[in-house]
Amino acid sequence: MGACHERMARTLALLARLGAHVAAHGCDGQARDAAGDVLRYFTLAAPLHHEDEERHVLPRLRERGQGALADRLGAEHREMEAQWAAIAPTLEAIRDGRLRDDELPGARERWDRFATLYRGHIEVEDHAAYPAALEALTGPELQVMGAEMAARRKTPWPVTPRDEAAPPSR
Repeated sequence: MGACHERMARTLALLARLGAHVAAHGCDGQARDAAGDVLRYFTLAAPLHHEDEERHVLPRLRERGQGALADRLGAEHREMEAQWAAIAPTLEAIRDGRLRDDELPGARERWDRFATLYRGHIEVEDHAAYPAALEALTGPELQVMGAEMAARRKTPWPVTPRDEAAPPSR
């Protein structure tokens, strides 16, 4: 899940650069491509990541007596989804080359609020939620969790942990 946070941070940085780029160059090809990338990430990957946390992290926090933290993170997921619904149309307009100049300042303010919420959320997850949840998970539980996450994404997952003593395959 930490790798997903790195991708989120890169995509949020792209969103910030996009605002400056559109202000300077309009909805050119680079802006359209960047808007498409941001749309794709927050429409496809981010919801799966939130679902992973709702299924695997938040229950572990509640088991460990950290229900308030779990509730906060869940509420932030819902707020991020609501903010995303409000900003996605402006990104679609950029992707499609139809954003009006007068729409950009308000869009950038909404993007900044969205990014600020996400960055704070990631910080809490990385430094409080994930460490606490990982303490509650056994090796086999981590394997089951990884397999379930991979299945929802339709990506391969090793059924058994890699044997650390085995030489690498060539």
